[in-house]
Amino acid sequence: MVTSADTSFLFSLYGNDVHTSRAVSMMKKRKSPLTLTVLSEYELANALRFAEFRKAIAAGEAALFLAQFEADRAHGRIQFRICNLADIIEEAKRLSATHTIQGGHRGFDILHVATALHLGVTEFLTFDVNQKKLAKAEGLKVPL
Repeated sequence: MVTSADTSFLFSLYGNDVHTSRAVSMMKKRKSPLTLTVLSEYELANALRFAEFRKAIAAGEAALFLAQFEADRAHGRIQFRICNLADIIEEAKRLSATHTIQGGHRGFDILHVATALHLGVTEFLTFDVNQKKLAKAEGLKVPL
């Protein structure tokens, strides 16, 4: 099973919020790595830095959490796949046209699901309720 995750899951896993214990517990049970792209890496890094800016996490914690992310990548718990952004945007356009008027989906949420579909992911981890609906509507397994 190929599994990917959105920023809500990754932030909970590497940051500190109400879902952190669930994210950590789920990762401890996993035998296969998370499959991500540079888009996920970018958004996680920005979310952590923005949380530090807003004082939602302590000064210096964004860098610490990103170092933990990099350590997991180095140890094979996260694997990166290269994909063509133009192909993902085409899939995102389809998802937007099909689901946004009825479901109210945000652009980055659509991009995460489009990326998962493009990569052939079968399982998608998210704590975002609306994104979960989109992923399920597109046939992805969403265990959270």
